[in-house]
Amino acid sequence: MRRIGFAVVLTLGLLAPLAGEAQPTARVPRIGILRPGSPPDPLVEAFRQGLRELGYTEGRTISIEYRWAEGRDERLPSLAADLVRLQVDVIVAGAAAVAVKQATNVIPIVMPTAADPGKHGLVASLARPGGKVTGLTSLSEE
Repeated sequence: MRRIGFAVVLTLGLLAPLAGEAQPTARVPRIGILRPGSPPDPLVEAFRQGLRELGYTEGRTISIEYRWAEGRDERLPSLAADLVRLQVDVIVAGAAAVAVKQATNVIPIVMPTAADPGKHGLVASLARPGGKVTGLTSLSEE
């Protein structure tokens, strides 16, 4: 669950500049969440709990757009494109991050965890990732 907490912090860090801009217009930041499975999803619930603990209220101070592939990975590209069309402020996508990166190079992407982001083209390298993708990876010797 520490990774979920870190993903919340990363997401809110990406949205922090919007908070200052949003005050005069009362704009509510929007998070897109793309998951390969179906609800209920314990990782999404942990993410939402982390937002609540930080004082965010879904539907009032933050808006979340959910997209579920329901176990059909072939749906991920169209669901990612849908979030891009909605112009969410940030997209949280773990295993679906590749589909999101193919759909946008403008919207920041937070990946709570990725096995090898360089291998999958999510980042240029671990030393110098560049781009709009951020998150965590876990490397270990086999």
